[in-house]
Amino acid sequence: MPGTNLTREEAQQRAKLLSVDSYEIDLDLSGAQEGGTYPSVTTVRFQSAEAGAETFIDLVAPAVHEVVLNGTSLDVAAVFRDSRIRLPHLLQGANELKVVADCAYTNTGEGLHRFVDPVDQQAYLYTQFEVPDARRVFASFEQPDLKATFQFTVTAPEGWTVVSNSPTPDAADVKDNVWRFAPTPRISTYITALIVGPYHAVHSTYEGPNGQVVPLGIYCRPSLAEFLDAEAIFDVTRQGFDWFQEKFAYDYPFAKYDQLFVPEFNAGAMENAGAVTIRDQYVFRSKVTDAAYEVRAETILHELAHMWFGDLVTMEWWNDLWLNESFATYTSIACQAYAEGSKWPHAWTTFANSMKTWAYRQDQLPSTHPIMADIRDLDDVLVNFDGITYAKGASVLKQLVAYVGMEAFFKGVQAYFKAHAFANTRLSDLLGALEETSGRDLAAWSKAWLETAGINVLRPRIETGADGLITSFAVSQEAPALPAGAQGEPTLRPHRIAIGLYDLDGGRLVRTDRIELDVDGALTEVPELVGRARPAVVLLNDDDLSYAKVRLDEVSLANVTAHLGDFTDSLPRALCWASAWDMTRDGELATRDYLSLVLSGIGKESDIGVVQSLHRQVKLALDLYADPAWREEGLAAWTEAALEHLRAAEPGSDHQLAWARAFAATARTEDQLTYLKALLDGVAEIEGLAVDTELRWAFLERLAATGVADEAAIAAELERDPTAAGERHAATARAARPTAEAKAAAWASVVESGDLPNAVQEAVIGGFVQADQRELLAPYAERYFAAVKGVWDSRSHEIAQQVAVGLYPSLQVSQETLDATDAWLASAEPNAALRRLVSESRSGVERALKAQAADAAAGRA
Repeated sequence: MPGTNLTREEAQQRAKLLSVDSYEIDLDLSGAQEGGTYPSVTTVRFQSAEAGAETFIDLVAPAVHEVVLNGTSLDVAAVFRDSRIRLPHLLQGANELKVVADCAYTNTGEGLHRFVDPVDQQAYLYTQFEVPDARRVFASFEQPDLKATFQFTVTAPEGWTVVSNSPTPDAADVKDNVWRFAPTPRISTYITALIVGPYHAVHSTYEGPNGQVVPLGIYCRPSLAEFLDAEAIFDVTRQGFDWFQEKFAYDYPFAKYDQLFVPEFNAGAMENAGAVTIRDQYVFRSKVTDAAYEVRAETILHELAHMWFGDLVTMEWWNDLWLNESFATYTSIACQAYAEGSKWPHAWTTFANSMKTWAYRQDQLPSTHPIMADIRDLDDVLVNFDGITYAKGASVLKQLVAYVGMEAFFKGVQAYFKAHAFANTRLSDLLGALEETSGRDLAAWSKAWLETAGINVLRPRIETGADGLITSFAVSQEAPALPAGAQGEPTLRPHRIAIGLYDLDGGRLVRTDRIELDVDGALTEVPELVGRARPAVVLLNDDDLSYAKVRLDEVSLANVTAHLGDFTDSLPRALCWASAWDMTRDGELATRDYLSLVLSGIGKESDIGVVQSLHRQVKLALDLYADPAWREEGLAAWTEAALEHLRAAEPGSDHQLAWARAFAATARTEDQLTYLKALLDGVAEIEGLAVDTELRWAFLERLAATGVADEAAIAAELERDPTAAGERHAATARAARPTAEAKAAAWASVVESGDLPNAVQEAVIGGFVQADQRELLAPYAERYFAAVKGVWDSRSHEIAQQVAVGLYPSLQVSQETLDATDAWLASAEPNAALRRLVSESRSGVERALKAQAADAAAGRA
């Protein structure tokens, strides 16, 4: 039985047999306010290469009432099973299929998600179809290479708005609340979309250099309208249009561009053609730092880039998902870094300190895989939206740009778009175009970088004479063994890197020279540096061109340790911070020494994104990588430092807000918690610090987790903020309380009941897992292993994955946890996707044990 899975081989066979012309989809959503199910009628016209052949169409629905193929009614009971409708006896050439079904609203963020806003009690709908969930709304050939046109007709409640891929009909054309959309261009099923409800809208236009005028729209719920900074969003969007159309030399390919901020969204955003959905947490209700605006802008640009790479030209199968996502990530960061007038020219610093650390972490898990992963079926792709697919892939694309040259890269991309518009491609199509424009043979590069797993380590090998001049300089490359259980062999790769030379000048570390070269093999000599004075710091992979772990030589490490905050530019600082963090995770740098390094340099760090990353990393290191016997001492030092930085920060600054959140995340002594409560109650004040809605919840959640705030305090705060966000925060705070009763209630609501909406379930899990409550949580390790497979088998993917990852006993860092995991893996017979997620979590415990041992050894030294 296929269940809801689809294999690559099945998709290939179906694509050989069929080509799809068009879909006409009629949905009656007039009962959306009440929920339940809704009528769905799909008419599909397609071509078959063979007479008498059999295939299937995909549909996940509570009930199918009618299946009519080429005028003949089929026995529904005989042809509909699992998620498929069998289609026998096809005609050669044109075929027509009509499917009448009842489909279901969801609260999981998959298919047609339904949310009721507690502020106005109105329902709001949106679709999320990637990877295989268009079939939850209409019958479809659910694979990316069977493109077609889509014509939606939607009946909605009176007063609601309907948005889809095609332009929204004028109000005068909407009769009896029926919205009829024009057919789309040929696109894949997974990027079709419907957003339905009494949404608030702001409209504008983009005028392109070739006279093209693109209508722009921004939508959100009315309860968020007062916080919607539409002009700032339009500014970023127009900047992206300008930069992408210049680089791609191809006009925007759709009739309009709407961005819809929707509730309870599982991802950051989704690239539906002309109707991008974005999580509405990006409509900021309270003050946030510039780092949050930068991340939002990158998300906006990422989805806009997909309109060309992904929507106009689409992967043939999901093994090229990496290329889809990596291209959008690379170009969105490049736009921020290089576009005229960008507010974030330091975007590569953010990328180095956040995205690449995600990639490095993912690449050292037992589930590491080549960038071009072997995607055998839908189960494989569903867990492959990971740090390799996005961040390692984008890092490698950045190196490819350095390798072939930016001009040649984008000329190749331009040729690729022109040749394959509204069609499907493979990686070889893009590489072939790049070979044409660059003159580079990319076969060996592709094999080394895209078809192998793992990460390389680059180290400088420097010898100097008595006069301080360099007598020998080389770059060594290592290929560490892959994690146990990972497939493949360690691989040395060609790297295009820069080497930066830095010296102290007036107490600041200034780059005095830079050379760029190809590194290949185990040792690459660098004769250009022989005879030069030995600088204070030699930084390999300066400008972050390649993807590799970088180590500092002894002299450079000493100078960086003393002067990390003194680099004049943010990117080399970020690279050194990232290297120190990587060494901590690898057990090469003790957690206590990492803490000392951060405390000595963070006060000089101007980049707020880096500061906030350091806050997260220090907290993680103390919670998981510190020697348990020393942990409380380390946490005390960090909390005191956070409070000092909070009080010393410039009033009203981003740094002040970031330090307030850092202090709130770890306040622990009676005096600290009393002070936190005084800030919440307004009894104490810090000049410039606005304790607004979101900061109040951050304070209250910590007070709840430490037992200072009770249920009455949580209820009072929810009454103050009776919004969807307030409900999520209250759920987190309640699950965070340090009592057996609170933990039992949280566990029951997630694991035993299982009917929470996706966003609320995520909030409960976040509150349940508290690093200060290891003993209270210890009994739930055994309960996790007893329950996780049943949850996986009975829930939707998104809901089950939250449980499998979020409730794994990661805080129980012990051999017993490893043994319990191994016993479960050996006996539970999980499918490949669940096995992967649990194995990844196990790897985190194993890494933490190693790091704790290293920290304990440093304490004894």
